Amino acid sequence: MNAIKKEANYNTVMAKIDSLMAKGSENVSQEELAEIRHLALLAQAYEQEKHEIRPPSTLAGIIEMRMYELKLKQKDLAKKLRVSNAKLSLIMNGKQKPDVQFLKSVHSELNVDAEFLLSHA
Repeated sequence: MNAIKKEANYNTVMAKIDSLMAKGSENVSQEELAEIRHLALLAQAYEQEKHEIRPPSTLAGIIEMRMYELKLKQKDLAKKLRVSNAKLSLIMNGKQKPDVQFLKSVHSELNVDAEFLLSHA
């Protein structure tokens, strides 16, 4: 099979992958394993082309994304940014405006673009 062009073909490929994987790793032949790899690559290419993931558009969103990427819990992030957990929580929930020191910490510690911070704070 060549590149996937339509959603219906994508759904067919995903169903085929699911049926092969349902057999279990010990029951899949080498040929079927190769087919799974091939189909998965086709599906991945289609997803990357058709399903755009937009970057966060809010300060809280970009901070949450960086928390996820860095595998940080909120208390660990607060420590990294040198703020209290309560202050971080208030800012993340939109109940307190971030101050300049907080924004500087987000820029330096989380590597968030300063232009983004200035336009979204």
